[in-house]
Amino acid sequence: MSSWRIVGIIAVLVAASVARGQDQPKTYQIKSGPKTVEWGFFDPAVKPLVTIRSGDIVELDSPLAGSKEMESFGMPEELIRPEMRVLEAGVDDRSRSYGNILVGPVAIEGAEPGDVLEVRILELRLPDNYAVNVFHPGGGILPDDFPYARARAIPLDRDRNVALFAPGVEIPLQPFFGTMGVAPAPSIGRIGDGPPGYYAGNLDNKHLVAGTTLYIPVQTKLALFSAGDGHAGQGDGEVDGTAIEVALWGKFQFFVRKDLKFKWPRAETPDFYMTMGFDPDLNKAAQMAVREMVGYLVSQRHLSPDDAYMLCSMAVDLQVTEVVDGTKEIQALLPKKIFVQK
Repeated sequence: MSSWRIVGIIAVLVAASVARGQDQPKTYQIKSGPKTVEWGFFDPAVKPLVTIRSGDIVELDSPLAGSKEMESFGMPEELIRPEMRVLEAGVDDRSRSYGNILVGPVAIEGAEPGDVLEVRILELRLPDNYAVNVFHPGGGILPDDFPYARARAIPLDRDRNVALFAPGVEIPLQPFFGTMGVAPAPSIGRIGDGPPGYYAGNLDNKHLVAGTTLYIPVQTKLALFSAGDGHAGQGDGEVDGTAIEVALWGKFQFFVRKDLKFKWPRAETPDFYMTMGFDPDLNKAAQMAVREMVGYLVSQRHLSPDDAYMLCSMAVDLQVTEVVDGTKEIQALLPKKIFVQK
């Protein structure tokens, strides 16, 4: 073999190696702090913390905030981390009024309005051994029954993966981010993270655990994704207004999907395809969730609209996800096991 051919083969191998290296996803870490959080809002004008490529991975940690409130309820001092106080120092009332503290935004190259952002939830971890639950006057689904405020710390046994609510009462831990979403269009400007909507936001959906994928319609250039509101678990409805509230670490992988076109968030778990409906009227929320599922079956499973509607009645479960954020939320769950592989 000639030396020129050997050189040529080496050049091809090097080029292939470089190409493979470029295709490998990069991983970015974001630590929560005064310069990396948004106090419960999505804003297309906020400068992104990082700009990544489709396929890249982001690790972020979301704090459990509320030091002043925890003090007012007489929470043990050891539960109030110094970083909580740092995060809350200097936050003006307008920013605080929005709600959950979020980490972000993350910009994804190539994302444009009309695309769909695929958010793979790769891994979730609980950094602390405690959680908090609180209800407020006027909040929750029973404001007349509980017209006062109360909070309590809840120990977590991470080795056994349970929350120790009371002697003889243990709640399995299923961590998830209560809020994940993208920024709205520049013409709309800043919005609060709740109630949930077309941008996702404060979904409080307990199925969005590690191993699931959330699909969010992109509203603005670069998408601008943020997440927060860590939960160690929750009942459907989140009826007193909060869940098992925790600090939470998460690992996400992002893909820009230009082949998908829909207007409302969807999700996929290991066992189900999920569509969602949002409206102050629970009936209208249910209609939206079913309409979205019919759309999925028509576009992705190539059923006729009539057959899709019939299949929804025979195989799809509707569940109430959220009832306390103003907008009610219904999820429609289609079991994957009904699709037989040939």
